Order: sequence, then C-alpha cells, then structure tokens
Amino acid sequence: MNFPSELKYTKDHEWVRIEGDVATIGITEFAQSELGDIVFVEIETQGKSLAEHEVFGTVEAVKTVSDLFMPVAGEVMEVNAGLADDPAAVNNDPYGNGWMIKVKIASGADLSGLMDASSYEASL
Repeated sequence: MNFPSELKYTKDHEWVRIEGDVATIGITEFAQSELGDIVFVEIETQGKSLAEHEVFGTVEAVKTVSDLFMPVAGEVMEVNAGLADDPAAVNNDPYGNGWMIKVKIASGADLSGLMDASSYEASL
C-alpha cells in the first residue's frame, strides 16, 4: 500500500497535507480499500468550524456508511465538489483527486496526535 511520506495520518485513517495554515484532508488508501467501492460522499460542513475528532461528513460504500473525522480543529473552507459526480475518485486516487476537504487550521490547534507515514503503517 501507498502512504506518502509528506502526509500526516490519523488512527481513524484520514490523511492530512499541511501547507501553511491550510490542511487538505482525505482518507487513506487503506481506508478506501477496506470500505470497497465508494458510491457517495456527503460533506455538509463547509463554512463550519469543527473541533478535532468531530464528524465532518460521511462516505458511503456498497456495504457500509462510515463517518469522517476531523484530524485537526479548524474551519472547513472548501469541499471537493468533484466527488458529487465521481465518488469513485476516492478509490482511484485517494491522495490526489479523491481529497475531501480543505480546512483553515485553528490557531493553536494541536497537531501532535498526527502520525508520520511509518508510524501510521506500523499502526495497521
């Protein structure tokens, strides 16, 4: 499996790309493979400020629905609109076109709980 080293990861299988005070967030290759074919992504939190570990949306696969958890506290600035027409992008390109949200990281947000790629892989 692929776990890009420039990303950070959570125990809930989200990945985080931090660029300044903006975090791009999606689910890992492991998560999408466990879920199977993703048929719907529902994220209705754009413009909302959420705490770390709060649910920011759900992903629906053929056999299950799974909550998506905020890896960092912040305001959801953007939702990947392309997932409405192509939710399979999460399966096909989880670290690229399958990204889910962009968040303005809250001032003083705790990033210490995020894992690097090797720690995440070891946790599996």
